[in-house]
Amino acid sequence: MTFMIPRYMFLTKGVGSHKEHLTSFELALRDAGIERCNLVTVSSIVPPGCKLISKEQGLKRLQPGEITFAVMSQNSVKEPQRLIAASIGVAIPSNKDSYGYLSEHHSFGQSAEAAGDYAEDLAATMLATTMGIPFDSEKDWDEKKQIFKASGLIIKTSNITQSAKGEKNGQWTTVLAAAVFVP
Repeated sequence: MTFMIPRYMFLTKGVGSHKEHLTSFELALRDAGIERCNLVTVSSIVPPGCKLISKEQGLKRLQPGEITFAVMSQNSVKEPQRLIAASIGVAIPSNKDSYGYLSEHHSFGQSAEAAGDYAEDLAATMLATTMGIPFDSEKDWDEKKQIFKASGLIIKTSNITQSAKGEKNGQWTTVLAAAVFVP
């Protein structure tokens, strides 16, 4: 049996605007650098030992037309000046034999910083609950982040977030954020 377990992943984001919804999405994919791939969305697990690499390194590993697995968040709006965001949160355990988590979050009216913090909190909370780290879910992200780091079980949390306001002329605006897996 052959297993398809990625060894690397990279984070990317993009934004696009156009009169056609689909074209605004395509332009966001181009801005993110992943338009040439056949994207397959997957759920939120970072495989054990999967290394986070730079976008530039990751893009070099992709071939046009390649079936490419990604955790993706996207959002679109046609309403002028409406703020949208798409974010991916990342939580990596310190034990390289354990799996990590990715989270997707998209919102309206939320700043990029707030959306990113929320996505990062989601991923870290999912990982913390599987590891039995005690915490108060009502605490804000900064407090929980300190608890998670102090446990020594979560080594890295981060996020990638794209936000934009709807075009003044009423065109579609699409934002996306993605964690892209590569062999």
